[in-house]
Amino acid sequence: MSYYKKMYLYKDNRNMEVVIRNYDENDIPQLIEVQKASFPPPFPSDLWWNEEQLRNHISLFPDGALCVEVGGMIVGSMTGLCVDFDDKHIQHTWEEVTDNGYIRNHNPNGNALYVVDICVHPGFRKMDLGRWLMQSMYEVVVQLDLDRLIGGGRLPGYHKVADKITAEEYVDALMKGKYNDPVTSFLLRCGRTPVGVIADYLEDEESVNYAALMEWRNPFKVTNKK
Repeated sequence: MSYYKKMYLYKDNRNMEVVIRNYDENDIPQLIEVQKASFPPPFPSDLWWNEEQLRNHISLFPDGALCVEVGGMIVGSMTGLCVDFDDKHIQHTWEEVTDNGYIRNHNPNGNALYVVDICVHPGFRKMDLGRWLMQSMYEVVVQLDLDRLIGGGRLPGYHKVADKITAEEYVDALMKGKYNDPVTSFLLRCGRTPVGVIADYLEDEESVNYAALMEWRNPFKVTNKK
C-alpha cells in the first residue's frame, strides 16, 4: 500500500502545499535533522533516529512510515509497527515494544498499530501537522483492518507536580482540563483516549519516566457502542 495525501494549509499569510506520504531512503538525512530539532535536550540524544532504524522502518513496515512535507521540505514524521496487543497486560517499555526503535519485532498479523514516534519541527507546529499525521495513521489502521492505534504518550508537564500527585492523578486532571500537557493534551485533541499509565516507559526526566497509554479505536470495528 502506498500513501499519498496533498492539501493546502495556512502559514505566513499564505496557503502552502503540504504532502503526507511514505518516507524512503532518500529522506533519511532530513528525517534525522527533524528529530534533532523536535527533541532538544533534556530529551536523550541517543533516542533520535539513526540510519539503520529508519531503513528498518522503510523495509519492514513501509505502511507505518509517514512523513510530512511543506513546500517540498520534510518537517515531520510518524512511525508505527504492528503488534498483537492485549488489554490485560499494558505494562511495557518503549524499548521492548519497538525493539528500541528498530521494529524487527513488527508482527504483520498483529491486531494493532503501535506508534513508535511522532515529531514535527518546532517552526511548523502551528500548522496542525501533528494532527494531520495522526489522522493519516488512523487511515492506515482502517486500510489494514486493524482494531486500533495505540501508543505511549509522554507526560512532559508531570515533573512540575510530581511531588504533589501521582501520574494517574495527573492524567485524570488532564482529562478534566485542569492541566495542559504538551503531548498528552495534544493526543486527546487528536481523538485518542487513555487506557492506563505506564511506569518506567522511557528514560524521560520531564515525564519522570511515566507515559499515558493512549488509543484510537477503529470505528468500523467497535463492537460496544454504548
